[in-house]
Amino acid sequence: MSARRGLAALAALLLLAASVAASVAFAAPDAKPRPKPRLTVFAAASLTNVLPRIDKRERYSFGGSNALAAQIQQGLPADVFASANTSLPGRLYAQGLVTKPVDFTSNKLVIVVAKGNPRKIRNPYDLERSGLRIVIAATGVPVGDYTRTVLGNLGLSDLVGKAVAQETDVREVLTQVTLGEADAGFVYLTDARAFEGQVGVIGIPKKAQPRVVYAAAAVKASKHLKEAKAWIRQLDSRRAQQKLRAAGFLAPPR
Repeated sequence: MSARRGLAALAALLLLAASVAASVAFAAPDAKPRPKPRLTVFAAASLTNVLPRIDKRERYSFGGSNALAAQIQQGLPADVFASANTSLPGRLYAQGLVTKPVDFTSNKLVIVVAKGNPRKIRNPYDLERSGLRIVIAATGVPVGDYTRTVLGNLGLSDLVGKAVAQETDVREVLTQVTLGEADAGFVYLTDARAFEGQVGVIGIPKKAQPRVVYAAAAVKASKHLKEAKAWIRQLDSRRAQQKLRAAGFLAPPR
């Protein structure tokens, strides 16, 4: 065999080997899929019990929605913001910090009283009695703003100035009542249900109820924006909505 023929045969063998190797590589199983990231969800304190039931895998930071929104503005790392109102995520959206907010549930306010209702509070107007210790949430905290709406609708706005404390979130209001530091406080129905047996519940007339709507948005600075958007979509799933209803939350506005 001539040198030229030998080189040609060698080249053909090398080409065949490369082709086989490429075929094997193509047919080989795909690389392991990238593990699903664990999202950081900033969420209203009133969602403390229910969100882990919907998705226990994520990392949650619960607190007053206003404080959480401020942290997002300051650049603290978060993937999702779930607020107890629509105005805070709406404001972040206008600033270009989050995606368009999605309404996913609603709630209503009630009055909680100390276990056994020792002060015999029967309706909101009983809160005008002298000597009662009333606790509310601060201005800017969604439940605090809703409380002021209720009191205004009932003609009881003077009670704001008589409150013994103005807390940073709804769970702090509940804590004051359960510990006996206050005789009554304004909270969400869902939080009163979460503390069933530890507090009594007084209803608020329907005409005085504010429009309590929760909205969620993905934080645009998130490294997992695609997954964050998918997480928000799951809040509208049948399973998630069933979990929300079981916790006492109401249907989102449509």
